[in-house]
Amino acid sequence: MRWGRHLPRAYWGSGLGRSPPPPGDCTSSLVRRSWPLKGEHPLAPPRAFARHRGSSADSAPPPGRHGQLFRSVSAAEAIQRHRRNLAEWFSRLPREERQFGPTFALDTVHVDPVIRESTPDELLRPPAELAVEQQPLLPGPPPLALSQLFEPDACGRRVQTVVLYGTVGTGKSTLVRKMVLDWCYGRLPAFELLIPFSCEDLSSLGPAPASLCQLVAQRYAPLKEILPLMAAAGSRLLFVLHGLERLNLDFRLAGTGLCSDPQEPGAPAAVIVNLLRKYMLPEASILVTTRPSAVGRIPSKYVGRYGEICGFSDTNLQKLYFQLRLNQPDCGHGAGGAGVSATPTQRDNLVQMLSRNLEGHHQIAAACFLPSYCWLVCATLHFLHAPTPPGQTLTSIYTSFLRLNFSGETLDSTDPSNLSLMAYAARTMGKLAYEGVSSRKTYFSEEDVRGCLEAGIRTEEEFQLLHVFRRDALRFFLAPCVEPGHLGSFVFTVPAMQEYLAALYIVLGLRKTTLQRVGKEVAELVGRVGEDVSLVLGIVTKLLPLRILPVLFNLLKVAPRVFGRVVGKSREAVAQAMVLEMFREEDYHNDDVLDQMGASILGVEGPRRHPDEPPEDEVFELFPMFMGGLLSAHNRLVLAQLGCPIKNMDALENTQAIKKKLDKLGRQPLPPSELLDHLFFHYEFQNQRFSAEVLSSLRQLHLAGVRMTPLKCTVVAAVLGSGRHALDEVNLASCQLDPAGLRTLRPVLLRARKLGLQLNSLGPDACRDLRDLLLDEQCQISTLRLSNNPLTAAGVALLMEGLAGNTSLTHLSLLHTGLGDEGLELLAAQLDRNQQLQELNVAYNGAGDTAALALAKAAREHPSLELLHLYFNELSSEGRQVLRDLGAAAGGGARVVASLTEGTAVSEYWSVILSEVQRNLNSWDRARVRRHLELLLRDLEDSRGATLNPWRKAQLLRVQGEVRALVEQLGAPGS
Repeated sequence: MRWGRHLPRAYWGSGLGRSPPPPGDCTSSLVRRSWPLKGEHPLAPPRAFARHRGSSADSAPPPGRHGQLFRSVSAAEAIQRHRRNLAEWFSRLPREERQFGPTFALDTVHVDPVIRESTPDELLRPPAELAVEQQPLLPGPPPLALSQLFEPDACGRRVQTVVLYGTVGTGKSTLVRKMVLDWCYGRLPAFELLIPFSCEDLSSLGPAPASLCQLVAQRYAPLKEILPLMAAAGSRLLFVLHGLERLNLDFRLAGTGLCSDPQEPGAPAAVIVNLLRKYMLPEASILVTTRPSAVGRIPSKYVGRYGEICGFSDTNLQKLYFQLRLNQPDCGHGAGGAGVSATPTQRDNLVQMLSRNLEGHHQIAAACFLPSYCWLVCATLHFLHAPTPPGQTLTSIYTSFLRLNFSGETLDSTDPSNLSLMAYAARTMGKLAYEGVSSRKTYFSEEDVRGCLEAGIRTEEEFQLLHVFRRDALRFFLAPCVEPGHLGSFVFTVPAMQEYLAALYIVLGLRKTTLQRVGKEVAELVGRVGEDVSLVLGIVTKLLPLRILPVLFNLLKVAPRVFGRVVGKSREAVAQAMVLEMFREEDYHNDDVLDQMGASILGVEGPRRHPDEPPEDEVFELFPMFMGGLLSAHNRLVLAQLGCPIKNMDALENTQAIKKKLDKLGRQPLPPSELLDHLFFHYEFQNQRFSAEVLSSLRQLHLAGVRMTPLKCTVVAAVLGSGRHALDEVNLASCQLDPAGLRTLRPVLLRARKLGLQLNSLGPDACRDLRDLLLDEQCQISTLRLSNNPLTAAGVALLMEGLAGNTSLTHLSLLHTGLGDEGLELLAAQLDRNQQLQELNVAYNGAGDTAALALAKAAREHPSLELLHLYFNELSSEGRQVLRDLGAAAGGGARVVASLTEGTAVSEYWSVILSEVQRNLNSWDRARVRRHLELLLRDLEDSRGATLNPWRKAQLLRVQGEVRALVEQLGAPGS
């Protein structure tokens, strides 16, 4: 959750392109890595295409020109249809991309990943032990642009086959889509025809024979009529083979025979082998993308150039990426259905804060070298600060992130087990992550990493899988740390990923003690033996008097139940640790987990540690959130697609264990930030029945001081809005609420009996929502505190409309709301429209004698009003005396509190007045408060001089001392 560690930078190079930048290597199939062309013809010229070094569009040919080969009308039309179909196919967005806005299209600036040319010697060099050590900054050739991939090599030899490789997350899929779409728009003039193949698609065909022409015709119907011309196309024909690691290629002649005829049927893998051998279509150009572990599947003699895809090189590329994504207009879904979206100014501020953090915060900059992690950071910020799509959670973002990077990926296609890459990562990296959470550490030694990777490995096949994982995916999760004091250690590339993987490790049931691993097999064996033996002896005892033996063997059936109890105790221990982590107050100013996430990404100073705690103490508050989120139905479905299914029984047992602990610890009063974390856990869980049962005892919602962003309002409304029990008190003081937040929280506010909205800068616009709230038939509010909000007279006019139709409100505080004379006169004129109000506080509103006296008279005539607060208004000595006389007059009616004295005695409400001053001392105008206190002191002195009662004199003297202490606390005038 914290980005406070410094990571080294690798040498990547630089390069820019021009298509919209989705996360690098975010899906395995080409159809999922695409961009929309909103309202435009697929082959229309781009609206705002900027030229940057590294683009493949350095020299676009004139429109409609396709070279000499396909110059016939029919061939040109076929190519044009092929371009349109490819553009439409590759422009389809996955759901995770559509959240960034509807205008995110191809014709915006795109950031290309950096491509560094490598040599076969580098590929043959043994990798580092953990495959995450940084390479030294050696001088080398400049980065390759897409337009330079097929240029002659350093010796002047023609390059026909290019192999681009990169670890997970470096941008291989993005690069393929960029190249295909560039060709569709005529920005790749070196090739007349481009034919992309997904190796995942080809591998699904199995050994069924098919010729190259059949493979092309089945996937690209418009090319059927020009297939005979492929052989004559030469180097102007480009095949793109994406994800070669999905195919098990055999270049031995004994395994794959030679075939030069594109019409000859054969296994798809054999067709690709002959294509790469340059035995079939020897003049065609071929671009291959693959993971590092599969680079050696193609003999180097068949490869003209190797290129390593290295992601983003420096913070300038990262800034451009973030600027493009975060500045997109929102899709229109507001938080809680309110239809509120971020303004351009708010988006600009967000980009500027992130840019400053990238410049000075090395860990986040190092993590964003991988374009996929740029996507994750961007999606997290979008979640925290933009309108949240219905049902989206933080856990779903991380799960979607892994699906975009690992969906359908197997660890090694040559291994018969066909093990999912994500399942292997969950078993190994999840173990390391959970051990870190358990021991409260984020730095791992080489021994720690090796121990988790090599645990339980015994066979050659297992060592081969580990080797593949080290080369292809280990750098995706781990990075070396160069922070002083932690040299030689490793950290997770993104801190929150450690907590996510630790939670995944638990909910998948991968954490097992030795007793559980051995005991389960023994218990099942003993249980089966007991059933068989009891059945046999049951038959035998009918003939022989051995009735005691079946009883003994029936005891064997108890073994599985005993084992289940042991497993249950283990789950309860994990649930206990999770709940304690969630409710742990580790700082003096313990921000909620959402604010901590935003602060870590944007570089805002986070919460301060408690001085008594050790400096290296780590907090893992996201771990329980992720654990609850992974148990939700949606995330379990996505994880099943990743090859990580969560068993229903495991989910049920984990849920029961968590509920049991939450029932015990969740009933105790929680600080506001911890209470919000509790609610956020339920939001991540997405289980209304579970939340309703656990939160049924919650009667007071104290969130005072928590900055209620649109997301937090959505969280509270989603978790508590569907409940039925009334809330005794909802305290949202100093929460930076706005009218949109009030609308989002309306289902919760309707159930509150006491509602505190003090110090929220709510203006007349918010009064419109408050009026609608009071007029709702389900409204249960009896006490409404709106003090220290700039409501003004315009806002009070709206509130009076709500009071006229409300039957529940009895106490209303409008202390320091800027009403002035106009507001008090309006209250006096319309006070009789409400018949239930018992207490009204309009103190400190700048009203004069006339307006105050009019309101006091209206209050005296009100049938139910008992108390009216008018102190700290601009009242003269005569005005205060008139109000005191009015309050002392016979005839009943409301009591008017305008001073600390009532006649020659101390008012019984003196402590209420002084407590209000003490509570608001830091937010009120100090000079004005001082002046009012000095007037109250004068009243106290006059009353003390006018009475001969020693008891009253002592009381007046005591209150005088309290007021003088407040005056001294305010300091000298002008201070």
